[in-house]
Amino acid sequence: MAESNELQARSTIHAGGEWRAAVSGATREILDPADALPFAVVAEGDEKDTDLAIAAARRAFDEGEWPRTPAGERAALLRRVADLLVRDREQLGLLESRDAGKTVEEGRVDIDCVADAFRYFADLIAAESPGRVVDAGSPDIHSVVVHEPIGVCSMITPWNYPLLQASWKIAPALAAGNTFVIKPSEITPMTTIALIELLVEAGLPAGVANIVTGPGHSVGARLSEHPDVDLVSFTGGLISGTKVAQAAAPGVKKVALELGGKNPNVVFADACATEEGFDTAVDQALNAAFIHSGQVCSAGARLIIEESVRDRFVAELARRAEKIRLGRGTEDGVECGPLVSEQQRAKVEMYVESALKEGAVLRSGGKRPEPSPQRPENGYFYEPTVLDHCHREMRVVREEVFGPVLTVETFRTEDEAVALANDTEYGLAGGVWTADAGRARRVAGRLRHGTIWINDFHPYLPQAEWGGFGKSGVGRELGPAGLAEYRETKHVYQNLAPKPVRWFAG
Repeated sequence: MAESNELQARSTIHAGGEWRAAVSGATREILDPADALPFAVVAEGDEKDTDLAIAAARRAFDEGEWPRTPAGERAALLRRVADLLVRDREQLGLLESRDAGKTVEEGRVDIDCVADAFRYFADLIAAESPGRVVDAGSPDIHSVVVHEPIGVCSMITPWNYPLLQASWKIAPALAAGNTFVIKPSEITPMTTIALIELLVEAGLPAGVANIVTGPGHSVGARLSEHPDVDLVSFTGGLISGTKVAQAAAPGVKKVALELGGKNPNVVFADACATEEGFDTAVDQALNAAFIHSGQVCSAGARLIIEESVRDRFVAELARRAEKIRLGRGTEDGVECGPLVSEQQRAKVEMYVESALKEGAVLRSGGKRPEPSPQRPENGYFYEPTVLDHCHREMRVVREEVFGPVLTVETFRTEDEAVALANDTEYGLAGGVWTADAGRARRVAGRLRHGTIWINDFHPYLPQAEWGGFGKSGVGRELGPAGLAEYRETKHVYQNLAPKPVRWFAG
C-alpha cells in the first residue's frame, strides 16, 4: 500500500469530452475503509466545475447528435458498454471492494447487475414502437403520442452501491437520449469514474456524459438548483433528499428521489414448521440484515417474528451472526467487510447504545471486533448485532441505521404483523415468510412498501420497477417506469383536411 504522499492525483472531472483537474486545484484522498489508508487521490470539484459540466451537457443536448440518434444506435452503444463491463469485471469488482468496503464477490455481483441494467434498457428501447396512435374519431385526424428525452439530467448517487446506483440512472437516461452530469459520493467515486471511461470507450459523443467529483454542499447543491438542468435524480438519505427537492422546486424541475427505508422482514411460525423451513428463514434473515454490513437501503433490519417461534429463532440467529467472518473485502473467506467510514461506524454505535438504554436486549455483536490480520486495527469494522425485545418507540426501530444491526419485534396475529410492518414513515421493501400461499398473497397486498418478497429477500430484476411509498421517495427506477422518468410525453395532433372553423363571425 502506497503512502498518501506517493499517490498521484487523477484528473477525475469529465466535462465536454475532456478529463481535467478541479478549477480550484483542490483534491481529496479516497480511503480504503478496511484500513483507513488512502489508495487514490481525485479532483475535489465545486460550483465552478459543476457549471462547466452542466454547460457541456446543455450544449450536447441542444446542439449535439445524441438526442436525435436512432433508438437502435443508442441500444447498440448500451450493449457495447455492457460488454466492456463484463470484460473489466474482475478489475471493477476489486475497485468496488476497496472503494466501498464490500467483499470482492459482492463487487463482482454488482458488476453483473450493472451489465444487466444496460442490456435491459437497450432491449427496451430497441423493441419500442415510434409512438402510440390515438383514435381521434375521424379519418382526417392523425394523432400520436410520442416520448422524447427530458434534457439535461443531474444525478447524485450514494456511497453504498456506487456503480449499481449510477447505472440505474445512467442507463435509462442514455437510452432515452438525454445528456447528464453525475456526482458520485465523495467518499466512493472510483467505479463511477471508471464507468464514464467505459462510456467514452464505447463511443458516446463528447458532452453527453459528464462527471464532477466533489461534496454535496457545493456540487450536489448546484446540480439541484441550476436553471439549465431539467431533471434531478437523487439516491441517498431523507434529509439530503429533502434539500435536493427544495433546491429544485423553484425551477419546477422533475425530481426523482430514492431515500432509503426501514424494512420489515415478517416471519410467520408456519414458515419454520420444518427444519428446512426454519434453517432457510434464519439464513435469509441474516442475508436480509447483514449483506454489505447492513449498508443497504432495502436491508431487512426489522425482524418481525411470530411470538411462538421467537425464542428459538432469535437464539439461532444470534449464534450464526457471531460466526460471520469479518475482514478486508479482498481477503479470501471474508463474508462481511467494514463500514464505509468512521462517521458511519460512530452513527451505528450511537444507535446501539440508545437501544440498550431504551430496554433492548443484546443477543450478539454490539461492539468493534478485535483486530486481526484480516481486520486492520484502523479499519471501520463493527460486529453484526442482534437486538431483541425491541419496540416501535425506540430510535433504532424508527430510524434508518444503515449498519449491521437487526432489531427483533414480535406479533401474535396476522393483523398485528401487518400493522407492525406498516408502522414506519418509510415504505421501500419488505419480506413475508409463510407456508400458507393465501396468507402470503393477503399480507403482500396489505403491506405499504414498493417491493415485497415472499419467502425470499433482496433479489431485484431490472425489468421490475424499484422505489418506495411514503418517505422512501418519489418516482421509480428500473422497469418501463424507470425509463419514463427520463422522458417527456408529447401529443402530436395533425389535421389532414383543415378547413375554417367559423367560431367567430366576420
